[in-house]
Amino acid sequence: MEEHERQLVLDQLTASQARLLELVDGLTAEQWTFRPAEGRWSAAECLEHVIRVENRILGLIAKKLTEDATAARARVDDSVIAKAVPDRTNRREAPEPVRPTGQWADTNELLAEFGKTRQRTTEFAAATQGDLRGHFIPHMALGELDCYQWLLVLSLHGSRHAQQIEEIKVAAGFPRATASLSPSHPSA
Repeated sequence: MEEHERQLVLDQLTASQARLLELVDGLTAEQWTFRPAEGRWSAAECLEHVIRVENRILGLIAKKLTEDATAARARVDDSVIAKAVPDRTNRREAPEPVRPTGQWADTNELLAEFGKTRQRTTEFAAATQGDLRGHFIPHMALGELDCYQWLLVLSLHGSRHAQQIEEIKVAAGFPRATASLSPSHPSA
């Protein structure tokens, strides 16, 4: 991976993390779990999905890098990935292994796990010296991608789901935050 490619991935990982955290900051329990329609995900499910995808893909990349590089070339240009991944006009069904299961029902645990996962992804992207362009993993919608392109996918994937959380927050029926009295401030 060339340094400008590495920096692009790192910048996008940082930006999507900041955006996701900004969007979920201060959500009530009801807002975290609100689904805008049947079969649609909540904000908590979106964040869990991002965690699952990053963990799965990093594992696949690490495994691929232990194998011999291949002479095959990616059939997809990086610019196609940059446009396709964040594009929410094309809905995709997540593969079973990366669908949310409610594993982190406590939102503080979910946020902590997201932080750990994103840190692992960022550290890998910052430090790897592996031949990412010489190893390939198929993508269900984009075809054969090299491992650098998979890092590019991960760096954009969070932005895709940030957009989804924005959609959830403006959906009809999204619970309004209510001012609650804290125990230290009882009503008169």
